[in-house]
Amino acid sequence: METRDRIANVALLVAAVAAWVLVGLLVTTRDPYADPMAGYLGALMIGLAVGITATPLMWLFVFGRHRRIAYSGDWLRAARRGAWIGLLVAVVVILRLVDAFQVPIVLFLAAIFVVAEITLSAER
Repeated sequence: METRDRIANVALLVAAVAAWVLVGLLVTTRDPYADPMAGYLGALMIGLAVGITATPLMWLFVFGRHRRIAYSGDWLRAARRGAWIGLLVAVVVILRLVDAFQVPIVLFLAAIFVVAEITLSAER
């Protein structure tokens, strides 16, 4: 692991902690039933915080799987996977907010995201 990879991991984890602090502040100060936009803002912030948290973890997972060798496209792939995870979490929170949450819908969305990621990650 090079110094730039360590710095990127630490910076993303610090950004994730900051995002989770903002999520905690939002969740404890605003009521989604009194202010309808607070729920959507909360869903966006929770999705963003989960995505930022997942990005360095995805990179570290692939780094470990590649026997501690960092390849050139690993950060892009990790960022894309973190974005998929964050988007899925945001959609699940919005579904819960509008009382449309059902397990088959969430499983279908997760399957779509997995197929999209497998398609984009396929080596040509």
